[in-house]
Amino acid sequence: MDKAQFRRELQKCLLSITSEQRSEKSRKACRNLVSIPQFQSASMIMMFLSLPNEVDTSEAILNAWQLGKAVAVPKVSWQQRHMIAVQINSLETGISTEASGLQNPIAGVPVAFEEIDLVVTPGLGFDKKGNRLGRGGSYYDRFFANTELKASRCGFGFAEQLVETIPVAEHDEPVDIVVTEKEIIYIKESRETGIQ
Repeated sequence: MDKAQFRRELQKCLLSITSEQRSEKSRKACRNLVSIPQFQSASMIMMFLSLPNEVDTSEAILNAWQLGKAVAVPKVSWQQRHMIAVQINSLETGISTEASGLQNPIAGVPVAFEEIDLVVTPGLGFDKKGNRLGRGGSYYDRFFANTELKASRCGFGFAEQLVETIPVAEHDEPVDIVVTEKEIIYIKESRETGIQ
């Protein structure tokens, strides 16, 4: 199956999750995310603002603030096909919702790559080797390719988004951890040692 077919299948899967299921699964996934050592030790966490059918990150963002952590979110420039991290202090103000459902911060202080300790990334799908299938824009792949970024990379989604194998291309950047409502998979160590 190629990437386009995978995207269609995974999008169908996400659309089949009811809003009640999404809320419950998101709560459990956020609890798992907050429990990982990379979250606990981070000072600056970059999280995504969820699309309507994605795992809802708001509980994890609020939890990060309660723990005294700084939170950055992606600010996307469609014209430049570019994404930067900007620090936010509220989910209530300073964020616009575009026609596609994407939430983009209107303002916010840009955050340098080297300041970020953990990047929590969305995806349509993930596999247990850390491969990630995004929506096709390569925004996160380009962001992760920056050599100044030393942060841990965490794929965050629902258990239904975890598949056997994701097709990859040369420019695709993997994640180090995958967190769902059902499990936490640490990949970086196994990728470095060759142990699965």
